[in-house]
Amino acid sequence: MTSPLHPLEPLSADEITQAVEIFGHEGLIARVVLDEPTKSELARAEPPERRALVTLVPGPGTGVLEAVISLTNECVDSVEHFPDARPALLFDDSINAILAVMGNDDFKAAMARRGISEDDINNGKVQLDPWPAGTFGIAHEDGRRLTRVIAFYREEPHDNGYGRPIEGVVAFVDMGRGEVLEVFDSGVVPIPADKGSYYAVDNEPMRTDLKALEITQPDGPSFTIEGHRIDWQGWSLRVSVDPYEGLVLHTVSLRGRSILHRASISEMVVPYGDPGPLHGWKNAFDAGEWGLGRMINSLELGCDCLGEIRYLDAVFANEQGAPDVHRNAVCIHEEDYGILWKHWDMQGGTTEVRRSRRLVVSFIATVGNYEYGFYWYFYLDGTIQLEAKLTGIMSTMAVDPAGPKPSHAAMVAPGLAAPYHQHLFCARLDLDVDGGHNEVYEVDVLPDPDASDHSFKPHATRLERESEAQRIVDPTKSRVWKIVNPDVKNALGEPVAYKLVPGSTPTLLAHPDSPVGRRATFATHNLWVTPYAPNERRAAGEHPNQSAGGDGLPAWTAADRSLVDTDVVLWHTFGVTHIPRPEDWPVMPVEYAGFSLVPVGFFDRNPALDVPAPDHCHKE
Repeated sequence: MTSPLHPLEPLSADEITQAVEIFGHEGLIARVVLDEPTKSELARAEPPERRALVTLVPGPGTGVLEAVISLTNECVDSVEHFPDARPALLFDDSINAILAVMGNDDFKAAMARRGISEDDINNGKVQLDPWPAGTFGIAHEDGRRLTRVIAFYREEPHDNGYGRPIEGVVAFVDMGRGEVLEVFDSGVVPIPADKGSYYAVDNEPMRTDLKALEITQPDGPSFTIEGHRIDWQGWSLRVSVDPYEGLVLHTVSLRGRSILHRASISEMVVPYGDPGPLHGWKNAFDAGEWGLGRMINSLELGCDCLGEIRYLDAVFANEQGAPDVHRNAVCIHEEDYGILWKHWDMQGGTTEVRRSRRLVVSFIATVGNYEYGFYWYFYLDGTIQLEAKLTGIMSTMAVDPAGPKPSHAAMVAPGLAAPYHQHLFCARLDLDVDGGHNEVYEVDVLPDPDASDHSFKPHATRLERESEAQRIVDPTKSRVWKIVNPDVKNALGEPVAYKLVPGSTPTLLAHPDSPVGRRATFATHNLWVTPYAPNERRAAGEHPNQSAGGDGLPAWTAADRSLVDTDVVLWHTFGVTHIPRPEDWPVMPVEYAGFSLVPVGFFDRNPALDVPAPDHCHKE
């Protein structure tokens, strides 16, 4: 085996093949990924052992095997069996579920009651969407990999099926065995007449007064790429794509000083607020039940990304264990971002201005009806930002025009509504601010209690144990969380730090004891802090699909470990509470959510003073 350029380089196609051959077990492959070296292994002088982690589904029921494969020694290091776990929904299972529903007599009868024939089903006019089934204590769930399948009507192959839901019908399917367990039918609701097309041909006339806007870099981009390492303006980082987490950042540093060891979207949940039997069960974990990386788009120049673009591919294992290359999975480019800094000296008559620029590293995942774009930005002043862009098509429900309007959904078109819902992301941020010894302070800006004037100042509280570090944002106090390295001081004698600045930060609205509340406990707080543990990677646990809940952050933090004099990991929940509007239909304009990591005393002064002045200003 050829040694990789760096221990954190993702597995190659050949390494995936090698890992599967060494393991040699029969079953469906859920994932094959690099078993990432721990921080202590990376710190050793000798290169760490090259390992792969293989997740295998050996049979049609519950249970997965997690195997660590040594590619260096060509052997199986360990195998762990999780008898009650279910993997993320498998593509083969989803196909089995769809075929089973299409051939089921009860489903055909339900369609016939709505004027949809068996020929319509077989000719592709019925779109069938498998969904994660959740966990509700029903008999169907015992010992099975379960999905619920809902239906939409497409008159033509390219129709927007979500514009015409076939309301009232939900099929329960044993995915592993391809067996329909039940077809629930609550009664016929008229299918909306409008197809909800978003194609240009159906929305003419198009605008004619948008002039060309071109972004060019005649000298090429300012960044360089070697393998999966990116260097730009003092920034250095490595990237990979995980089947579940999607885009992952590794070893982020600036001017040779470490900031982040690893950053990713650890988990996300989309709970729906409608209490009825047709939509109340929807609470998809789009990372752990679907896999953000597995749903990654191949990006195209001039559409998804604009400018002087470079791409990285992603290589996964398919469910038969063969490598599957996703072309142009990660987009890397630069963007102008307005003013970086400026001052007009009225007395001296001088004006100094610098343009801001940022490096963009992004990917887009399509999870069923929704698109999620994740954009990591790196700025000239040392700021890091994650922006999640939500677009695509909302999950919809048909409404009888002659009946009452829904109580927990918004009408978006005649006979069509979209339930209220949330999109809650949990970013895992393994910060190493100038080294691995970091502490976390909650900083609130408060008025002086005994002052009658306008005085106020920041108050910093060190979060010393896990029980103290389960926090909620408070914009009335300008609350931020500061990550401090007490061992490294700046020129002013203060410890160097970065601060986590929240953006859009709702928390889970579902009751903590509800089925989704038990599984998505991570979303009940905007911040958790834990000591670094390499095997604590996923906020809702490694196998959230149909889990009973309580895994991940609530289980780990129950130990109430100390956060002082150690290496810490931050978990930040952010997102969107989506109350749909007509403007979100038939395809949703991008909605934004995210956060920033901003230097606080990490530098001794403005680190962007060395940015040259623009040489192309126009003066009249």
